[in-house]
Amino acid sequence: MSNAPLALITGAGRGIGRAVAEALAPDHVLLLAGRDRNVLDRTRAELTTPHGAHVLAVDLGDPASRASFLSEVTGLEDQLGARVQVLVNNAGAALSAPLARTGDDAWARLLELNCTAPFVLTRALVPGMLAAGWGRVVNVASTAAIKGYAYTAAYSASKAGLLGWTRALAVELASKDVTVNAVCPGFTDTDIVADAARNIQATTGRSEDEARKALARFSPQGRLRSPAEVADLVVWLARRGAGGVTGQALAIDGGETA
Repeated sequence: MSNAPLALITGAGRGIGRAVAEALAPDHVLLLAGRDRNVLDRTRAELTTPHGAHVLAVDLGDPASRASFLSEVTGLEDQLGARVQVLVNNAGAALSAPLARTGDDAWARLLELNCTAPFVLTRALVPGMLAAGWGRVVNVASTAAIKGYAYTAAYSASKAGLLGWTRALAVELASKDVTVNAVCPGFTDTDIVADAARNIQATTGRSEDEARKALARFSPQGRLRSPAEVADLVVWLARRGAGGVTGQALAIDGGETA
């Protein structure tokens, strides 16, 4: 049985979540969570996981699925004789739509997945971190949590809410060696950006490549972030040595929010 700490990553099958899993694998037992078990199984097979990795399928936007998932996590913790000490709340969804076409269902869905679900997971797992004597919660937010983009009111609200409770909980836990931080990537080369580029293509007639370049130009560096560079920041925050950093919204955007 490995003595490495347990790290739970949501949305671990693709993009930033997969990159985080790969970066944490050398020093952690991985709990890989996401909606598609086949994708998670493939990710686990492709990663080098010296301390082991476990796959848990969940729809984090569904409260019943979340409850079942948390029971499964508790069972795994009991089986492994350890508690989750690193939680990376990465799973999320985006929506681009003008105000008039942002319906109540879309608003509720984004708040549920991007803000409520990570809060519920954090609330459930922080007691184990406190019992273990240290823990790290890293929430993957967005530059949309700290600046405005047109056509993203629901998405921005959900990520701003995530950032709000990140800061509040960080203060609450500050004396316990449990840190709570948010990373705020700019446009990153993931499925979400691919979807955004296709949406721009459909509405403007520009090519997908032109649309991707338009998104990249939001950054003064003129490029998209890579999932790996976002993962590097997440992993640094997960280290014991980062214990003095808590309640922060760390933008990784090539200077966009400077």
